[in-house]
Amino acid sequence: MNWILALLVGMLVGAIILFVYLYSSSKEKLLRAQKQAEKIIANAQEEAETIKKEKIIDAEEALYQKKQQVEKDIDQKRSQLKNLERQIDQKEVDIDRKGEIVEKKEKEIELQEKKNREKEAYIQQKTKELNELTNQEIHKLEEISGYSQEQAKQILLKDMEAEAQEEGSKITQSIIQRSKVEAKRLAREIIIQAIQQVSYEQSVESTISVITLPNDDMKGRIIGREGRNIRAFELVTGVDVIIDDTPEIVVLSCYDSYRREISRLALEKLISDGRIHPARIEEVVEKTTQEMKESLKEVGEQALLELGVHGVPPEITELLGKLKYKTSYGQNLLNHSIEVSHLCGIMASELGLDAQIAKRAGVLHDIGKALENFAAENHANQGAELLKKFNEGPNIINSVEFHHEAEKANSPYTLLVSAADVISGNRPGARRESLESFIQRMKNLEELAQEFEGVSKAYSIQTGKELRVIVETDKIDDNHSRQLSRDIAKKIQEVVDGVGSVNVTVIREYRAFEYAT
Repeated sequence: MNWILALLVGMLVGAIILFVYLYSSSKEKLLRAQKQAEKIIANAQEEAETIKKEKIIDAEEALYQKKQQVEKDIDQKRSQLKNLERQIDQKEVDIDRKGEIVEKKEKEIELQEKKNREKEAYIQQKTKELNELTNQEIHKLEEISGYSQEQAKQILLKDMEAEAQEEGSKITQSIIQRSKVEAKRLAREIIIQAIQQVSYEQSVESTISVITLPNDDMKGRIIGREGRNIRAFELVTGVDVIIDDTPEIVVLSCYDSYRREISRLALEKLISDGRIHPARIEEVVEKTTQEMKESLKEVGEQALLELGVHGVPPEITELLGKLKYKTSYGQNLLNHSIEVSHLCGIMASELGLDAQIAKRAGVLHDIGKALENFAAENHANQGAELLKKFNEGPNIINSVEFHHEAEKANSPYTLLVSAADVISGNRPGARRESLESFIQRMKNLEELAQEFEGVSKAYSIQTGKELRVIVETDKIDDNHSRQLSRDIAKKIQEVVDGVGSVNVTVIREYRAFEYAT
């Protein structure tokens, strides 16, 4: 029992000791936790104070920037107000200056009106004196001539009446003559209207092309060793290559413009490439020939597009493009065909015919000349046969076949093509023979007008149908201008042969000049 009691006492003592230990340990932990909590609270307070200070600083900075922006806007507004004040001040100065100018002008006007009244009074006085002198002169003339003023007027009127009757008789004869050709005149009016709307430069150089070389050493390369290159080029192209002492120049000569153009393009490519030998020459010429064929289609398409003609077969379009390199009496055949087409279209519209058919017939009328072996005297038939193969309409075929034989025409379009072909071929300047005579005729008319006294300048316009004469205003007055026009017209009828109808216009213009300084 004792030992049990001792055990119980020991256990109790152990429990007390354990309790005391645990109590002291928990108290120490509690103190440490309190200290840590106080430390965390202190740190949080410091951090909150820092954040508070930062926010206050940010707010103060934003407020400062806003204040700066407001002050900047205020300064800008003040600057704008100052500019407006300056503009207003300038406007006020301008208004004051203009007011001074207006006031000055009013004074000048008042002074000028005063001068005008004085001049008017002076003119009235002089007019009165002139009338008195005139009456005195008339009285003296009546005493000398033995005729009264009324009798002199009657004699003068009789002379003027006789002259007017003579001139009227001439005019009557002229009217009678013109009435005999009224039908022709009406037709010519339509043709003239068409001619005035269409004009092409058609005189071209037809035998040579000139090529510029980069240097004279290139001539030797074109000739080649013992002339093999130049012989090969002439053999392939069919043109003559002329190389002389002219520096940096080579001339290609050939009557066929198409072949000459191929040779020109090929030679320029060879010169640019630098490789010139017989094999290369054949290669370049062949390639250039193919390119030319393609370009012919483009040329023909461009011509048809200009005319508004559609639905032409590609083969005919290519032949049409080839006409660009064909000439007839110095006329470029493509330009000639385009001009004929325009003329046909205009005249057809005036006559109430289909302008599209007329233009198509006009542009194709010389298509036979584009064939390789065409005969000049038979090109119309050859062209018609070609168009039959491509199923062209009967009006087109008839126009092409008989445009040189209008009496065989069975279509009005053939007559239009025939007339337009003659107009284009005989237009002044279209062919070299008529160009020189045309220019000389123009000069003759101008020189004739300048022979008259008081004529300052003379211009022949509208292909010689009008002579415009400018006279000196201090030598010729309005009444003399009418007489001068009649005198010049009479002189043209007497001197110039085959001149036709010429409208003489006399212009008298007075110009006053003054300089403001």
